[in-house]
Amino acid sequence: MTDILTAAAPAVSASSFGEKRLAARMERGARFLGSEVAIMAGAMSWVSERHLVSAMSNAGGFGVIACGAMTPALLDAEITATKAMTDKPFGVNLITMHPDLTALIEVCATHEVGHVVLAGGLPPKGSLEAIKASGAKAICFAPTLALGKKLVRSGVDALVIEGMEAGGHIGPVSTSVLAQEMLPELAEAVPVFVAGGIGRGEAIAGYLDMGAAGVQLGTRFVCASESIAHANFKKAFIRASARDAVASVQLDPRLPVIPVRALKNAGGELFTARQREVAQALDEGSVAMVEAQLQIEHYWAGALRRAVIDGDVEHGSVMAGQSVGMVTKEEPIAEIIATLMAEAAQAFEKRAG
Repeated sequence: MTDILTAAAPAVSASSFGEKRLAARMERGARFLGSEVAIMAGAMSWVSERHLVSAMSNAGGFGVIACGAMTPALLDAEITATKAMTDKPFGVNLITMHPDLTALIEVCATHEVGHVVLAGGLPPKGSLEAIKASGAKAICFAPTLALGKKLVRSGVDALVIEGMEAGGHIGPVSTSVLAQEMLPELAEAVPVFVAGGIGRGEAIAGYLDMGAAGVQLGTRFVCASESIAHANFKKAFIRASARDAVASVQLDPRLPVIPVRALKNAGGELFTARQREVAQALDEGSVAMVEAQLQIEHYWAGALRRAVIDGDVEHGSVMAGQSVGMVTKEEPIAEIIATLMAEAAQAFEKRAG
């Protein structure tokens, strides 16, 4: 960890006391992940692939492949390619509503992936058991305290609590409120990683002091040099301020659309139109509720691809958290981590004074 701190920009410094306090606070999370520092990279579809994931793990953090709508064959190829680029631990994020979830878990087991993250809702029956039977650690998102307690009873190995400041799919409660409510109740039972709106090391130090085992950041890593995101996508991030990252609106209360936070553009209007189409299909009985949800998810996957891969940042979905205003340049992921760690250590140093 000292090497990571040393690599930080000269403008950010931290004494040995701050470094030691940071190392002590992160020890549990880093041990759980098998990484040097307890910083997970949020799984972002089309962005969190082999290049960013391997770079994150090679830099001492913990990369996570975003499976998204991948088929088992595509996930198999992505894990294989990632393993060729790093010998460090990394995880795989799976969407609970994926129709091939069982097969995707089997792919992770075949590759001996050490950590599987389930996102997008309650884990289907048997999924946690299947993950743990392979020897992997199961990590789940807990949007409420009640659900967090239920997941712990179900045998989950770690939790991520993510506030509405995050990019992509979000819940209704802020990170700071979730942390205050959930860390005192859950942090002793399992490692808890805090996510949503984190852009600087001072915030990391604060959540570690509150009992978090580590943190998860996504938006902060989109403009890493190793990220394959289109130059237009990165430029949109660098130009944006926090207020530009807005949440989508649910058009029809019968259609369970999870809000998505992204930069304001014409793509938001396209999503509203898509909701109308799906709602009409529900009215006509031509589509079941589960299929309607999948259609919405497929919309987001396509819209995100147009922005991330093709560079259409006007009509695609530029998913970003409110910390986007703290993304000011493109830089290597190792430098981003080093800066975050030095800021966190310096924060601990100031508190000791």
